[in-house]
Amino acid sequence: MRATLAALLFSCVSFFAFGQQLVGPNGDDSVSLDYVRSLKLTGDRGASNALGGGVLGRQSSGGLLGIDSVANWSSYFYEPGVIDQFGDLQFSWQYTMVGHAPFGHGDSDDWEGESTFIGAPIIPVNVDLRNADGSPRTVNGQRLYFDATHLVKPVLQSPIFSPHPYTSSRWPTQFNDAVQRAEFFNKSDDDWHTVLVPRVATPRTMVLIKGTYLRVLDSNGLTVGVLVDPGVFASKLFPPNFNGNDTTSIIGQAETSHDITTHDISTFLFPNTFLIAGGNFFIVGYHTYDLEAGGADNGWRERRYVLNYSSWVDDGFFGPAFTDVTALSHELTETFNDPFVNNAVPWWLSPNGNCQNNLETGDVIEGLPNATIPITTHGFTYHPQNEALLQWFANQTPSAAINHAYSYPDTSVLTSGAAPQLPGCPAPSTTASTK
Repeated sequence: MRATLAALLFSCVSFFAFGQQLVGPNGDDSVSLDYVRSLKLTGDRGASNALGGGVLGRQSSGGLLGIDSVANWSSYFYEPGVIDQFGDLQFSWQYTMVGHAPFGHGDSDDWEGESTFIGAPIIPVNVDLRNADGSPRTVNGQRLYFDATHLVKPVLQSPIFSPHPYTSSRWPTQFNDAVQRAEFFNKSDDDWHTVLVPRVATPRTMVLIKGTYLRVLDSNGLTVGVLVDPGVFASKLFPPNFNGNDTTSIIGQAETSHDITTHDISTFLFPNTFLIAGGNFFIVGYHTYDLEAGGADNGWRERRYVLNYSSWVDDGFFGPAFTDVTALSHELTETFNDPFVNNAVPWWLSPNGNCQNNLETGDVIEGLPNATIPITTHGFTYHPQNEALLQWFANQTPSAAINHAYSYPDTSVLTSGAAPQLPGCPAPSTTASTK
């Protein structure tokens, strides 16, 4: 079953749901592409530097115990932060990341070799829109079936999986590895890497019944995308129980067929498929893990299948800078930094207005004018998202990251650490005075 998830959200025009029937602003089951283009990106949800806030160096407590999951390691940083409405402070913040510890040989009890290679199955998920009676749906001669398999090749050729030159690595590497190396550039050896090894898994198909989705129409009236009820989407994607033997859901089918394992980071790749989240938001991707019970074969450890749902975004939906693999880069980089979606940090307020207390590296930068960075490879210009580095959350001054950066690959996006905030990031109070 689904564990906690972290999502990439857009603010959205209002939609209406009567029972389980989704109705657009025009009273039918469609919205225009112009509405989608007007959406704005938004987020999902300390003491002074003299006290020594910053990432602790060259020390790891190893991986999490009692779980059967992707390779991981843990460490912590010091930075006083208020954790509740009573003003209570927390000084030490533990985090868990993917791979093995970056600290050099002989300096960490987690050192098991410099590079970690992690299986990264890509499961293309086709979307089949149906009528209310379950029959295949055709509108204006267009069969409403959207294929995801054609997206696999451009995703494999993208900087997410194909090596590209970055300042954080002596050799070309993958995007997520480059960001993680930037965080620990002054702690790690040259050959420390966390590399995704992609493989294409069996395509799956999600069938959606009319009333659980809205069609996104272009200027010619053709359906070019879909907005889905998030509860329905989750029920189709995730197993309904912890038994590990489900064959009705997309993830359950992938697990029972051994297309994905607990040692992988799995991507469920959708075509222009977004989730409505309340009246004012919708989601283009999230990362989480599916939790299944352990057994005698794995020492009765709980099984955590680390995964993400990410939508490929065609040009024209959210502007020229948020397209192709933007959502996928956001979710995978956050997975590297917070695979189990439980890395708490001091409350922070980002330049885009997001107020959170978790280590969600993409949420800090999403929606900013310079949120993405163009990278051309294999004859195509991709748009992965710039990411906040661990040092930003730790409010470390100066930053111990590459070139004292707080963001990467574009180090100009964030130029200082996160200022200390109270829970919920209330606006500073003002007191009138008279003379």
